[in-house]
Amino acid sequence: MPAFPKGVSLRALELFDAVAQAGTLADGARRLGLSLPAASQQISNLETALGAALFDRAHRPLTLTVAGRLVLKRTRDAISQLRQAQAELAVLDIARIGHLRLGVIDDFDAEITPDLVITLGQNLKDCQFSLTTGPSHEVTAMLTARELDIVIAAAPQDAVEGAVEHQLLRDPFVLAVPRDFVVPKGREMEALSALPFLRYDRAQLMGRQIEAHLARHRVALPDRFEIDSNQSIMALVAAGLGFSITTPLALIRARVFLAKVALYPLPLAAMSRTISLFAPADGTMPIAGDIANMLRQIMRNRLILPARDVAPWLGDSFTVIPAG
Repeated sequence: MPAFPKGVSLRALELFDAVAQAGTLADGARRLGLSLPAASQQISNLETALGAALFDRAHRPLTLTVAGRLVLKRTRDAISQLRQAQAELAVLDIARIGHLRLGVIDDFDAEITPDLVITLGQNLKDCQFSLTTGPSHEVTAMLTARELDIVIAAAPQDAVEGAVEHQLLRDPFVLAVPRDFVVPKGREMEALSALPFLRYDRAQLMGRQIEAHLARHRVALPDRFEIDSNQSIMALVAAGLGFSITTPLALIRARVFLAKVALYPLPLAAMSRTISLFAPADGTMPIAGDIANMLRQIMRNRLILPARDVAPWLGDSFTVIPAG
């Protein structure tokens, strides 16, 4: 049997796939969190190992050579099989634990939590399992108090005491306006003055993040509405009764209103929040990384692909964060 060529690694294959999709080495590297020199070296090593050029570098965006098209098909098959094997191995580890008290951000109620619970429920045969959903600040506080074993929540500004963090999702803040409302480029804030601002409750982490960003840019918006329900805010936007600053995840959660809401880039400096999995730093929950990998796969299917249909301009600003 021939030896597997040196230089052909899962990371190199994932990078090759990302560059093929993005059309540039820089964008492919960004998707995987690699520097441009490191990405260039990985592709060069892969081409050397395979003995063929994969990209026609005379064209911009990059195009695949005949060999590149063949390797890409096999690469995607291989990555799919490896991820399936990874998920199956994770299931084996999860099946061994005796208890799991899981806390999940309520933003995941509609799209993510059901799939995760089904997967866990099928494999936690002898495990005492409980699920708590709620705002990020509540479930992270319960983890700190050791009332929960693992939580999935928006990462606060400061580290969660006594916890290790597995970053999962980058969720950018965007404008949400009624579908027919015109937001002229360069005059966004002027146009938005015609609508009431629908604030998220400032007791919630998301509300505080938005208010801090507005304050940094010396933007003062009328303090008329402050609502702790994402669904209610999106219902008001869809009805043409105001605009909000929200995230793609929050809008997908309010899927019923998608047809009547439009998203635009934030007319201030870009800002995003990170959704992460937190587990005790003492290693008492060794399956945390396995659950994080399960979540990444679910999020790719349930969040990233639908968001690209709703707002293609989001690009890689709304993305699953690879395991570190």
